[in-house]
Amino acid sequence: MKLTFVSNYLNHHQIPVSEVLYRKLGADYHFIQTEPMEEERVQMGWTCDVEKVPYLLEYYKQEDACRDLIENSDVVIFGGVEDERYIKSRLNSGKLIIRYSERIYKEGQWKAVSPRGLIKKYQDHTRYRKKQIYLLCSGAYVASDFHIIHAYPNKMFKWGYFPEFIPYPKSLETAIKEKSEVPEILWAGRMISLKHPQKAIETADYLVKRGYQFKMTIIGDGVLREALEQLAIEKNLQKHIDFIGFLSQKEVREYMERADIFLFTSDFNEGWGAVANEAMNSGCALVADVAIGAVPYLIEDGVNGLIYKSGKKDELFRCTEYLLTHKEEREKMGRAAYETIREKWNPQNSAEKLLDLCYNLLKGQIVFQSDGPCSRADIVSPRKMYRYLKKRTKK
Repeated sequence: MKLTFVSNYLNHHQIPVSEVLYRKLGADYHFIQTEPMEEERVQMGWTCDVEKVPYLLEYYKQEDACRDLIENSDVVIFGGVEDERYIKSRLNSGKLIIRYSERIYKEGQWKAVSPRGLIKKYQDHTRYRKKQIYLLCSGAYVASDFHIIHAYPNKMFKWGYFPEFIPYPKSLETAIKEKSEVPEILWAGRMISLKHPQKAIETADYLVKRGYQFKMTIIGDGVLREALEQLAIEKNLQKHIDFIGFLSQKEVREYMERADIFLFTSDFNEGWGAVANEAMNSGCALVADVAIGAVPYLIEDGVNGLIYKSGKKDELFRCTEYLLTHKEEREKMGRAAYETIREKWNPQNSAEKLLDLCYNLLKGQIVFQSDGPCSRADIVSPRKMYRYLKKRTKK
């Protein structure tokens, strides 16, 4: 089987899966990058040395070779690119295509009423609903968004982003957790509005006022950093919070390995949120907003983390307080979080399930995995997801 993956650029969230696909398929696997990476992403360490990646082609430098692969590969996976011209000829040929996508209505599904937007969605997606075109949903709200425009009926699969999986010995705590006298809480990400880093500071303020002992580290940089540091000073939290600037992925992982609790406070604009994969891989107990695309796929509430209703700070505070004061439960959830990544949501398993999907689709069969990557993507609207997950936990 000849498989070609087409995206805007190859980044550190996609490389691990691509490496597995290349090991499995050899010269029959290619990744086509349609544009150079933005300088901001390069500075964040997202890039790779394109000259050293044997399966990578650059469309803007090797157009003829890339067009040939797109038109003649057995399977083409396409996503992360708004310009449909890259796959137009293949769409018209009726050959097998698997799209992958984050949400198309991150700012709210009410935007589906836009006539201009609906026309574009129809042209790119809905009119192919009966063709050999399928969708990998990179986030738990993707299926609901595409259901609104009547695209990909019974053809949507769970997917995501898959950063490097780091295996640890069975005794996770002794392997990576440096035991300190007080629990360690971590927040990491770009300091921008959609990630709501101020909620970490507000959580710290809540805990301090109740007399709890803890240490919080906030990693990252961005337009909100100065205001956040000032907020911490105003709340007299300097002894409880350390602000660390931008760090490499490897350095962030080292902090995750020491942390007990990871706060993930983004809103519905967080299409996936690979920091969840990384923190769970590191054995952290997550407290996460249900709005984040990865959260309903990765976290089973009360089992491998805690989920709070979007924007509900009181619930965020209570969940963090619970983990802070229930050491055994916190450690149990951290171990379960690690197992979730080790068993299901890792590059190796995801690539293998993707290959199974491709082979079945080439035979004309739609086969959903029972759970995890390439299982059926449930259609649950954003406003109903919290209740849906809570009911699922009680079963």
